[in-house]
Amino acid sequence: MGITGIGLLYVGCVLLMNGIATIQKSDAKAKAVMNFFTGGLYVALNLANLARAVFSGADISAYYGIGTSMLFGFTYLYVAFTDWFALDGRSLAWYCFFVGVNTVPCAIQSFCGGDVRFGVIWLIWGFLWFLYWLAGAFKKIKVAAGFVGAATVIIGVATCWIPGYLIISNLW
Repeated sequence: MGITGIGLLYVGCVLLMNGIATIQKSDAKAKAVMNFFTGGLYVALNLANLARAVFSGADISAYYGIGTSMLFGFTYLYVAFTDWFALDGRSLAWYCFFVGVNTVPCAIQSFCGGDVRFGVIWLIWGFLWFLYWLAGAFKKIKVAAGFVGAATVIIGVATCWIPGYLIISNLW
């Protein structure tokens, strides 16, 4: 659970920064830096977990957390590369759609496993990824940047930063 807490703490940080950057319309390259750090951290931690699972002969259930965590790592790396290289964000938006759809079975699995907190959190994350999809995939649909930025800040603090801190301080 400790690695989950570390990851959530940094996701909370990057969501806070991304949300504020969206509201303030700050420089995309400046925003990209923390996305590289957070995405790189998530991918590195999960590659280490993947290697551990493979070499220990772990059963298939060990791969669930790795796979779902990589959704986050790739999101932040995708944001970083899109911002750094000023790429068209529509493909990133469609990746957000893919991730958002995956949050539904993740929430169901959490609820069925008795973890109501993470069931609700998965649904909230799905809502945020859905907003990113709407904001980026369709040129004719205008989603207010201020709303997306504010939602990102609130969701990042409430579902990542605070739970991440509580997990690593053994208060969760």
